[in-house]
Amino acid sequence: MEYRQLGASGLKVPALSFGAGTFGGAGPLFGAWGNTDAREARRLVDISLDAGITMFDTADVYSAGASEDVLGQAVKGRRDQVLLSTKTSLPMGDGPGDAGSSRSRLIRATEDALRRLGTDHIDLFQLHAFDAGTPVDEVLSTLDQLVRSGKIRYVGVSNFSGWQLMKSLAGAERHGYPRYVAHQVYYSLAGRDYEWELLPLGLDQGVGAMVWSPLGWGRLTGKVRRGRPLPEGSRLHRTADFGPPVDDDHLFRVVDALDEIAAETGKTVPQVAINWLLRRPTVSSVIIGARNEEQLRQNIGAVGWQLAPEQVARLDAASAKVAPYPYFPYERQEGFARLNPSPLAQG
Repeated sequence: MEYRQLGASGLKVPALSFGAGTFGGAGPLFGAWGNTDAREARRLVDISLDAGITMFDTADVYSAGASEDVLGQAVKGRRDQVLLSTKTSLPMGDGPGDAGSSRSRLIRATEDALRRLGTDHIDLFQLHAFDAGTPVDEVLSTLDQLVRSGKIRYVGVSNFSGWQLMKSLAGAERHGYPRYVAHQVYYSLAGRDYEWELLPLGLDQGVGAMVWSPLGWGRLTGKVRRGRPLPEGSRLHRTADFGPPVDDDHLFRVVDALDEIAAETGKTVPQVAINWLLRRPTVSSVIIGARNEEQLRQNIGAVGWQLAPEQVARLDAASAKVAPYPYFPYERQEGFARLNPSPLAQG
């Protein structure tokens, strides 16, 4: 396993992390992801650690805290071997204090996560969404308090827009608060919007990407094919509306390219899709999920080899889309491109 710096921090994380969204599954979304219990979770953690995957990511909203609880049981007795990452801010109830990133919510969410995970500290604590109703300085000062108390080691965010992340980084710089070193983002061959603004921001500001749903919300598993109905066991039957939309023509253009390169390399479609991501600028770790041992071992097979440059170029071409304004002039017009070379050239 390759280990990488998490953004501009001293924390080294594995190129692949394990996403525990399938642990303790309950509800229409997380129940469809999986319902791994503590015994099964411990086995998946065993396999992950054997492969060098030391980081495990969860969130309080995953099955209303059950994911954190099961993960805590699965790593019990080997806390010093793992990095624990969790998230908060999304609604955990209907009350006025059950959502967001207010001081009271962040402190309570931290204490709840520590209890459920069975630990005295969280290695990476992330805001699951931007809270427009809470002043940025209140959020940052609270995270500073939690870091100084030793309950949190590093802080990050998830699903922020460019201005939201930059405003937060500027506030941290101004007051000397801990800076966000990670941004957990949706990024895949089926959805490359991350590249327009957030990737250049990450390069400039030293924010590492933790990639969620690298297989395009289950569309790049190798089971979804042009002109065929969704496989009977696909979770897309129940979860498609929860995730990022993908145009069918675009999706199948990507799938066709993945099929060709999987045949050339002797790898699976998911392995090729994840390997492509591991070459992208700012990517510190790709979060893989698994409902069972077979899926986990297949995803682990995405590391230890590299796509040829020509194969990367074909995947780039198949998955490319016209950039939205104001980015398309920088791709199409020489004067703009000379002033702002593409950050992907650094990959």
